[in-house]
Amino acid sequence: MSEISTRTLRVPGATLTYDVRGALPTTSRPPLLMIGQPMGAAGFATLASHFPERTVVTYDPRGLGRSTRDDGHTENDPVVQAEDLHALIGALGSGAVEVFASSGGAVTGLALVTAHPDDVATLVAHEPPLLTVLPDADRAFAAEQAFQQTYHAKGFGAGMTHFIAMSMWRGEFTDAYAAQPAPDPASFGMPADDDGRRDDPLLSGVSNPVTRYRPDINALRSAPTRLVIAAGVQSADTLTGRTAAALAEMLGLPLTIFPSHHGGFLGGEHGQGGEPEAFAAKLHEVLDTA
Repeated sequence: MSEISTRTLRVPGATLTYDVRGALPTTSRPPLLMIGQPMGAAGFATLASHFPERTVVTYDPRGLGRSTRDDGHTENDPVVQAEDLHALIGALGSGAVEVFASSGGAVTGLALVTAHPDDVATLVAHEPPLLTVLPDADRAFAAEQAFQQTYHAKGFGAGMTHFIAMSMWRGEFTDAYAAQPAPDPASFGMPADDDGRRDDPLLSGVSNPVTRYRPDINALRSAPTRLVIAAGVQSADTLTGRTAAALAEMLGLPLTIFPSHHGGFLGGEHGQGGEPEAFAAKLHEVLDTA
């Protein structure tokens, strides 16, 4: 296990906390940056442990986990976070990095390549939840708004249950989906009690700029960055599997299939598990293929 060095970086409107596993600067392979949204560094502990030969960098996005913000905003904007990562990569002092980016982090990764293409040698964008690329985007946004309304009306358990039901729905969002009542939290093992909080970054709406982000296809195509758009084998026809497939088609790229599901790299973080060993092996394969 590589020694972990925790550091902070002041950027406009925020102080970022990030972790470095291994030595800097690197002389062989560039640092491997692992990013999520709204998940922070803690969610990548298992995956990072499968790369002991690499310098692995993880971070908490502004306002999440250990990273604070004083910019007067609450929304999680991938364009702003891309500038944060540009500053962080500059602070590493190792030149262009390789990036594994999952979920909302994959959207931030796309924004980073768009704004600063020379920062990233390879971006593996795993299941970016870009509702804008879907043919049924309007219905997808309505489904998103519905679980947010449930959260604000009834609290975490009800809101998270409604979100899970949305994320598990296969295929386009239809009248049949919209007609369903919000599911019972008990059916998903979620608490029915309302603790009164409404600040969950996944459910409250502060991450709407992530799902509403419109990728600049021309900029991404012209970037020197090697782009890999990925999805889990179990995610086929689910929301983020569909968004990944649609983005890959827009870019003229194959969809790279990873083991497991949306959180396939997790090894118990946040109470979730996938197939982290097989997932890491696939990520090694992808990164080692020029």
